[in-house]
Amino acid sequence: MTHDASLSDARRTAARCAAPASDAPSPDRPYLVALDSANEMVTLGVARVSDQGLHLIDQQLVAAHRASNTQLLPRLSALLDQLGIERHQVGSVVVGRGPGSFTGVRIALATAKGMAQAAGCALVGVSTLDAIAFNAQISGVRGEVGVVADAMRGEVYPVRYRLTDQGVERCEADAVLKAPAAAERWRDAGLQLTGDGLAKHAALFSACGAPLPRELWNATGAGLVACAEAAWRGGGAHPFDARAHRPGAVLPVYTRLSDAEEAERARLAMPAPRNLVSGVQSASGARAGSMHARAAIDARQAVSGVAYRPLDADRVSSVAAIEAAVMSGDPWSEPMLASELSAAGRVWWVALAPEGADAAGESVPLDDLRVVGYAGCLVVDGEMQVLRVGVSPDMRRHGIARELLERCARDARDLGAARCSLEVRAGNASAQGLYRSLGLQAGGVRPRYYADGEDALIMAGPLPIGAHRAGGMSLRDQVSAAAANGDPDAAASVVGNARSMAAGSVEGPVRPLILAIESSCDETGAAVIDGEGTLLADVVASQVDFHARFGGVVPEIASRKHVEAICGVCEECLEQAGARLGQGPLAWADLDAVAVTYAPGLMGALVVGVAFAKGAAWAQGLPFIGVNHLEGHLHANKLGAADLRPPLVASLVSGGNTLLVEVRDWGDYRVLGETIDDAVGEAFDKVAKALGLGYPGGPVISRLAAQGNPDAIAFPRAMLHSGNLDFSLSGLKTAVTSYIGKEREAGRPLNVPDIAASFQQAVIDVQVAKALRALEETGATTFCLGGGVAANPALRAAYQQACDQRGVRLVLPPLSACGDHAGMIALVALERFRQGRFFGLDADAQARCDLERPY
Repeated sequence: MTHDASLSDARRTAARCAAPASDAPSPDRPYLVALDSANEMVTLGVARVSDQGLHLIDQQLVAAHRASNTQLLPRLSALLDQLGIERHQVGSVVVGRGPGSFTGVRIALATAKGMAQAAGCALVGVSTLDAIAFNAQISGVRGEVGVVADAMRGEVYPVRYRLTDQGVERCEADAVLKAPAAAERWRDAGLQLTGDGLAKHAALFSACGAPLPRELWNATGAGLVACAEAAWRGGGAHPFDARAHRPGAVLPVYTRLSDAEEAERARLAMPAPRNLVSGVQSASGARAGSMHARAAIDARQAVSGVAYRPLDADRVSSVAAIEAAVMSGDPWSEPMLASELSAAGRVWWVALAPEGADAAGESVPLDDLRVVGYAGCLVVDGEMQVLRVGVSPDMRRHGIARELLERCARDARDLGAARCSLEVRAGNASAQGLYRSLGLQAGGVRPRYYADGEDALIMAGPLPIGAHRAGGMSLRDQVSAAAANGDPDAAASVVGNARSMAAGSVEGPVRPLILAIESSCDETGAAVIDGEGTLLADVVASQVDFHARFGGVVPEIASRKHVEAICGVCEECLEQAGARLGQGPLAWADLDAVAVTYAPGLMGALVVGVAFAKGAAWAQGLPFIGVNHLEGHLHANKLGAADLRPPLVASLVSGGNTLLVEVRDWGDYRVLGETIDDAVGEAFDKVAKALGLGYPGGPVISRLAAQGNPDAIAFPRAMLHSGNLDFSLSGLKTAVTSYIGKEREAGRPLNVPDIAASFQQAVIDVQVAKALRALEETGATTFCLGGGVAANPALRAAYQQACDQRGVRLVLPPLSACGDHAGMIALVALERFRQGRFFGLDADAQARCDLERPY
């Protein structure tokens, strides 16, 4: 461990050189690397820039069935070594954005984001399908070509192109279709066919034309480079302009919403009573549990107290009422609006707010919120066509129309749209001003377009998504949260016991400086730790608002949001770390290692963090450290007591894990018992959903339980006397939901606080009893708690009482450190760095892992 009064001149020089100010390539960084893994192949290309353009030096195409994350960087590193090119000579990264395999696209994109952000160079995203077409053009193919890429599930991504001596012209927007429908659309078109979808569907497309040679079915390095050069020459991209091509702005091509969102749209279009908090159809027609359900208003809208949700059939009449009030001359009727919900390619959102201005910002049942705004669009041929936008007169100037359009635009982007267009009354200056502020420009007039004869101004431009740093998610500073939580001891340990961390008060960083990333579930986190174990920054982007309406975490949405947020979270983290050191933002060149959660968790979420961290570590030549997420929760207890040392017993309770662990030493663990079915947090969420209380369930169950009688209902204490230290929550969850169902069938009103309190007490009794047994068996005199459920006040109080009675030291993580965050990953990473235990660039994410097995 060393103390540097200032960062080294060499590192500072590297950091400055990593951010070219214009599109002119630096003479020290003349190389461009291209990569793609959108299908079962790893595609690589290396090019050099000159006055004449980009010149391909070498390329590779490697089969990598389900192994892209282990193959991509090692192959690229070996290729550059073979060519004698140093990684610091790379001034631009080009990546295939898909469409293709969702996981494959994210691996290439996250890797490229990490590489480009850490190197400070431009990241240019290109279409994988365009790269296939350009490869055919380079190979001498001319005429009409149809690219058919495999989309799995019997679907394909079909796009037609026109190939000439001058280049490649795309004739269609990206779309996903069932293979028979795509083949029927091209029937008798006489196309030259290519794409990996032909491997499965060649017979279907035989009536559409003749296949090109199989070696032209995939994207190549040459095709990727040609895409970038064509965009450069056409003015759409400047591959060496890092300011114009920031890594955070590059996102995958999806062509569809997630399965959960598509199912939600179909469900909400049905005119049947439902609980609008949980989204579940209500069999009795009553709004079950709505008197206790609280609206999850996201943090960015807290000032105006506005929540945003997809439009459902029950709220169409409210939208029609606003439409009639604000649209002069030609308002849409309620039947017209209702028909939109089930129509293909439509996206509709509503804004909800409490009644009366005085209620704004309060926690109000979602069912009781009124519709104050709406927006709808049609997505067709790669364009978002805005259909309607309306806001109640009393709620204007709250940014509601802007937010509604952004929500529509995000969905439209996922459906394949890249542009936006609309018509607005020629005399509506305020609306035109809003649209101009969103980047739309006037492009023509439709004379006498409206029913009253007024002209329509046509406006068009890019999708009005906005420039949110973390994909529309709010960023939470864990360090500041700990300092403000009212616990001075916990706050001091978070921000460093050894020295004050007030901005500007520290002489210089204590080596090593490690940046850690957490993306195992639905929180995107980044933290910087120094050699004394001080967290200089710990930033989290929360996705709760995106999952709340589904009653739980949706893995596909979580993965998409990590891709959107990870660059912004890391930027914010480095800025905060630098500020706490009394200087400007830390550069990636200032770091000594990069760490990441590699397991366990949601595979689609983990892979984003792992690929990004590996790309960043590779770009700066830094050690790469993998961390077990569960070990992170154990180390989070150090934030409550920096002097914490094994041996000890710890209980890990979260939405995905429930286990008792003997910590014989840091890195030496024995699992004493674990759940055989549901985790504690999972049981809380399921009970909350049964009560119509929304997601996440833990906080709302805890609040209601504080008002109820824990002895009111005799719910079972599963496995309390099992003779081992395992747990079972499934039976308790079933008992609670059965009780709720019987009470409703009998027509008796539910005493929700009593149900919550009785359920919570049943969980606590078993957790505490097994913990005390574990302490007796091991002889440990220290007990710790970790995981999201560790924030439950009643559980913390029960452990405190039990430990006090037995003379056992209880260490609890600060409330701000109970959930998933990168600070706990950084604490483990520091230990690993000191031990020299690093991962290779062929490491991959793992959905499951054994805590007892060394890694």
